[in-house]
Amino acid sequence: MSALQTREVLIPNIGDAEDVEVIELCVRPGDAVSVDGALIVIESDKASMEVPSPCAGTVRELNVALGDLVNTGRLIAVLDVEGDAVEAAPPTPPAASPPAPLQGVVDAPTTAQTPQSTPQPPPSAPATSEASPDAEPPAKARVYAGPATRRLARELGVDLGRVRGSGGAGRIVKDDVKAFVKAAMNAARDGAGGGIPALPVVDFSRFGPTEEVPLPRVGVRGARNLHRSWLNVVHVTQHDEADVTDLDGFRKSLAAEAEARGVKLTLLPFILKACADNLRAFPRLNASLNAAVDGLILKRHWHIGFAVDTDAGLIVPVIRDVDKKGVWALAEEIAELSELARGGALLPAQLQGGTFTVTSLGRVGGTGFTPIVNAPEVAILGVGRLATKPVWDGAAFQPRAMLPLSLSYDHRAINGVEGGNFVVALCRLLGDIRRLALES
Repeated sequence: MSALQTREVLIPNIGDAEDVEVIELCVRPGDAVSVDGALIVIESDKASMEVPSPCAGTVRELNVALGDLVNTGRLIAVLDVEGDAVEAAPPTPPAASPPAPLQGVVDAPTTAQTPQSTPQPPPSAPATSEASPDAEPPAKARVYAGPATRRLARELGVDLGRVRGSGGAGRIVKDDVKAFVKAAMNAARDGAGGGIPALPVVDFSRFGPTEEVPLPRVGVRGARNLHRSWLNVVHVTQHDEADVTDLDGFRKSLAAEAEARGVKLTLLPFILKACADNLRAFPRLNASLNAAVDGLILKRHWHIGFAVDTDAGLIVPVIRDVDKKGVWALAEEIAELSELARGGALLPAQLQGGTFTVTSLGRVGGTGFTPIVNAPEVAILGVGRLATKPVWDGAAFQPRAMLPLSLSYDHRAINGVEGGNFVVALCRLLGDIRRLALES
């Protein structure tokens, strides 16, 4: 029998995420673990993920605690394993790199029910950190912050002794420093009579019983990202309707094949495929503005995000290379990513790198809405509820399946004619999906 050896387990590559929080400990010292058994669960601004054991063994040491903020390469645990297991065990698997986040609800298949990103996407500071920059810290307060946070504070000239930490055990994270600077800038603007006036703080309990409940972390991040996009992007929304009578009939004719494949075929994969093709013809909608806002970064890849409604908030997984995939492959990937999103198991790489986003209120209803652009993207397509309407064909009214579309775009990058032409061309593609076969 092989002698016991020790094996260190580290946080795998988590992309560009920093200071992710340990939200669950799945084992304790002395516990036996199997290969790929969960050791801990970590949560970034966009999603949560399990960190698995690379081999079977017994937990000798657990080197993290609830609320700890960890980064790639941090020691998680030390395992006692058989010598052979050490030899055979692969290294802790790295996460793939980039795919990016947002908002919206999508008509995705219900292979599972109902979590980051957004979208992302992306993320502002926790509410607990937004203390007044003039507030004095408690006497002899101990500053609890990591090296990266301290470096950022030095670069911005922030006294960490005046920053309130929102991490585990009061740890100060980067978002706390950024929130402190933001609060100081807002205070300076308000003092000069500029900036956006703050809403009044109202004690609602004066009018009747109240209850305050915390928002999910993903929901808070998403709300702040949307607010940031709304303030920074010059939004214009173009509305139209696509006649998808033939497309919907074709989709329904594939019901038996879809069932045999174990996939629920909705209109969404057709819409994603048509969007990818249309973005080739209108490359400015598949771009981002540069930092100086005097040029466009045209992206020669077509990674499309789709918004999923989850218990934790709206999450936007990203499907990469939509232009290279068929409808069946897209339907399977939509189902897989939707299930992972609702189970809180998306990897950071599955939330990054989006170039365009599709969001749907089809199940909720409505004839149109104004989706908020998922910056730094410059456009997002909103899909309404499919409805049968009488349409004049030149001789009589005919019942047609009409799909409302709402394209929001950044007017700094896209003019009204280009946005309108994009929607018209998309309606044409969805009206006769065979046209996709004619495109190069």
